[in-house]
Parts: sequence; structure tokens; C-alpha cells
Amino acid sequence: MEELTHQDIIQVRENADVLISEQEINQAIDVVAKDIESTLDSEVPIILCVMKGGLMFTSALMQRILSPMILDYVHVDRYRNKTQGVSIHWHKEPDTSLKDQTVIIVDDILDEGYTLQELIAYCQAKGAKKVLSAVLLKKKLSNTPTSVTPDFIGLEVTDRYVFGWGMDYKGYLRNLSSIYAITEND
Repeated sequence: MEELTHQDIIQVRENADVLISEQEINQAIDVVAKDIESTLDSEVPIILCVMKGGLMFTSALMQRILSPMILDYVHVDRYRNKTQGVSIHWHKEPDTSLKDQTVIIVDDILDEGYTLQELIAYCQAKGAKKVLSAVLLKKKLSNTPTSVTPDFIGLEVTDRYVFGWGMDYKGYLRNLSSIYAITEND
């Protein structure tokens, strides 16, 4: 993790633009949860949280879905505490067998789609009978390098580097209750 001082981190937060309020996030999660529940039709899915960014969204989403489910997680990352993505690095695969299961991959954001694309392929290779995906945010990009589209999308954001609500700025600021975008200088 890049060493930033306490003051550096505070300055990034104070200079950032609030893009989405906590209230807007909660309203979007309510809608996603209802959409997932209506799609399940008596299936018991495996909710596959993508760590670390998907933690807050997964937790909030699970609290709103009344249907039975199993929780597991994968730990993969592309950004490695930087603001530019690189190749996907696997830290942990799920413990639960995905064979013949309905899997819902839950992540914080879809930008270029590489991580979600690889996770869908992984679940399919492990024998999942159905693979769905949910993201809190989908970034509006003019040219997306992958064709992957999440089944459930909370909100869309402009093409800026965002943090808060599970998403980080160089490893920090995941804990914020709104979603912010860095300024050009950061």
C-alpha cells in the first residue's frame, strides 16, 4: 500500500466531489434486492462477494433479500491499491462448491469488465448451472473493452475514479458512506 499521511488522506476526501449520497445508494440497493429476489424463483443461490470492494454492497444487499442463500467470497484484485488496473491477481477462491449451483457474483463497480468477465468464466468452469452478477456501480465508459454486462446494476457513474462505499483510494477511504470522485490533482 502506498504510504500516505493522515493529512494526505484527509485532503483527498475534502477535495473530492460527492457523486452519490448515502440515501441514493440505499434506494438503489433496495431496488437491486427486489430485482434479485423476483429473479430467484425458489432457488437458493450462492452469493459470491468479491473482496475487498464488494464487502459493503454484499452486506447491505443480503440484509434486504429474504430468500435463503449461501454466502462465500473470492478475493481478487486488479488495482492493487493504485488508481490504474493491471492484470487480475487471485488471493482466494471460494470454499463452497459451485457445481450445479446458482451463483450471484456481487462486486462494487464495473468499469472495464475484466474482473467480472474472469469471475463469470471461473464460475462456469467450476460447473455453476447459472451465473448472475450484481454491481453497485456501473461506470459509463465511451469505449468498453469487454462486452460483459451485469444482470443487476445499482447506479451508473461518470468515468472518474471513485471511492467510498467499499471502493478505495490507494487502499484508503473504503469506509465512507457516500461515493466520491477524486479531483484532477489527486
